[in-house]
Amino acid sequence: MTPVQVAAVVQPESTRQVAELVKSTSGSISIAGGKYSMGGQTAMPGALQIDTRKLNHVIAFNPEQKLLTIEAGASWRQVQELIDPYGLSVKIMQSYANFSIGGSLGVNVHGRYIGEGPIILSVEQFKIVLADGSVVIATPQENQDIFYGAIGGYGGLGVITEVTLRLADNVKVKRISRVMPITQYSQYFSQHVRSDKTAIFHNAIMYPPDFKKVRVVTFEQTQEPLTIFSRLRPPFKRSRKQEQKLKIVAASDLGKELRKLRDDLHYVKQPVMWRNYEASYDVASLEPIAEKNKSFALEEYFIPVERFDDFYPELVAILKKHRANVVNISIRHANPDSGSLLAWARTEVFAFVIYYQQATDGRSKEQVGIWTRELIDAVLANGGSYFLPYQLHATPEQFQRAYPQAEQFFKLKARLDPENKFNNMLLDRYRPKTVQ
Repeated sequence: MTPVQVAAVVQPESTRQVAELVKSTSGSISIAGGKYSMGGQTAMPGALQIDTRKLNHVIAFNPEQKLLTIEAGASWRQVQELIDPYGLSVKIMQSYANFSIGGSLGVNVHGRYIGEGPIILSVEQFKIVLADGSVVIATPQENQDIFYGAIGGYGGLGVITEVTLRLADNVKVKRISRVMPITQYSQYFSQHVRSDKTAIFHNAIMYPPDFKKVRVVTFEQTQEPLTIFSRLRPPFKRSRKQEQKLKIVAASDLGKELRKLRDDLHYVKQPVMWRNYEASYDVASLEPIAEKNKSFALEEYFIPVERFDDFYPELVAILKKHRANVVNISIRHANPDSGSLLAWARTEVFAFVIYYQQATDGRSKEQVGIWTRELIDAVLANGGSYFLPYQLHATPEQFQRAYPQAEQFFKLKARLDPENKFNNMLLDRYRPKTVQ
């Protein structure tokens, strides 16, 4: 979606090596982990790209205290394989386990966890290499400005190399599902999900083409016997059948209707599994993400919970007007951020995650940009925000309105990185040209 020609790619294997690289590099540096961002957030033309995937060693693990310190290039799957034998689980992460921990902090991810929110809520501390090559530890109490600037800061302040995470118990969960009109969802969530202490995962699926109903899916903690005995999902094996299903859904409204019918049959079951099993999806299960002339992509919008019923009709109207080829929209929930400068959840929010297909020619990208900016205007009018790891369609003015503390973030960046050493396509597009 956003090809970028970098000068070179390097793979350091320790914090010391990262510090030496940063000290010895005079030009721009960008930082990459799993490389799943869609708008050049991990790269800058002509820059050195630090690929962190070999920076993946375990530093300390205390199962009794439910704390893990691990290097930032490790994947969530690596963490799951380490902690599962101890009856522990990741507290907050995305739905897919291929992403890097450092990248997850860089974008301040969230998942389907009820009672949680942005990943910053589960971070004890991290180690970061700054632009001068110095290594500092940041916590909510020590180097507080760096802690709240670097999480969600897209690599703009430095290279996060080690992270200490709070963990949770790995419990058995049972999947419960029901379908309802979308007009009932907000009240249902408030009355039946938000206060449910047994709810671990939750999302609601909006189905195209009419978006009038939602499938509500909750995984509740249970003592019932397992029906799925594997502790983690096995590595995904691509199948022609899987590819054909996604192509059929994306090809027509009829395919989308058939998908709803297939889900009706699938969700009749109420399997019981380990929390770690449900949290260990492989991105490969989404294949083929991209073909020669088309690609599946994501966008995400955050709405204060009290504005749900105001926003979703506008969302649907805009998508229908532009005939966006939406596969599905997943609604999640997040508690407020604890203070990151580029916080997307300044209050309690619902997240609308749009999974869609688009052609990759210039005209098609322009068309997606038009309806994306219309959605951003709608979300801003409802007091919300949008997520930054995707294509860079937002105008600088929209970015400033969605992230009102961006000026404070870029002032911090100017102080810590006066030569703007750490850069990427996202930061370059929205960084003010003059920062005092």
